[in-house]
Amino acid sequence: MLGHDLSVEIWSPGEGELPLLVAHDGPEYDSLAALTRYAGAIIERGAVPPFRVALLPPGERDEWYSASAAYGRALVSRIVPALRAEVAVLGRPVGMGASLGAVAMLQAQRRWPGVFAGLFLQSGSFFYSRFDHHESAFPHYGRIVRFVRGVLRASSHPDPVPVVMTCGIEEENVHNNRLMVSALAAQGYPACLRELPGLHNYPDWHDALHPHLTDLLSGLWSPR
Repeated sequence: MLGHDLSVEIWSPGEGELPLLVAHDGPEYDSLAALTRYAGAIIERGAVPPFRVALLPPGERDEWYSASAAYGRALVSRIVPALRAEVAVLGRPVGMGASLGAVAMLQAQRRWPGVFAGLFLQSGSFFYSRFDHHESAFPHYGRIVRFVRGVLRASSHPDPVPVVMTCGIEEENVHNNRLMVSALAAQGYPACLRELPGLHNYPDWHDALHPHLTDLLSGLWSPR
């Protein structure tokens, strides 16, 4: 993919057809935010039905996760189908990511509707020039700003899936996250932003997994 072979670990609590959570920065999420330990705990508790977690390695992170159309296309047309070929996936997967990983997941859902059933986005780096000019030295700052501006200006979207966002109250990103959740909600997404104590780091992202990711997954996957 994009000139790289990706080795994707899939964590699974069992066999058969199960829902799938696809995590950007997956190995880091697991080692630094205990993602699969969290998954095992909420499954054991009965809060969410059994599901698998695909831990996507970041690869060329600054390039791939910065609203790259090439990466988004590879994610939805190659990575997700390859995961489905490897394990039996029940329904559409849920995507998650933090920081730039959140940007990439939202970009893929916006550009290729119908792939993801919902999104969990933490401290998304949704750069907006009014708030984030200090980030302008980042090589792909302009591409992210253009993507964000496009989302903010849109009046609707054909696949307004549930979106749960979290962000630390003290983070610089909290301002652009507020803009983003307002835009998504106005376009019909069942979208919410949970502003929590904490900063832009994996321990604080871990602390936000429950109940916020739990609630999203339960709402999408629990029998009605």
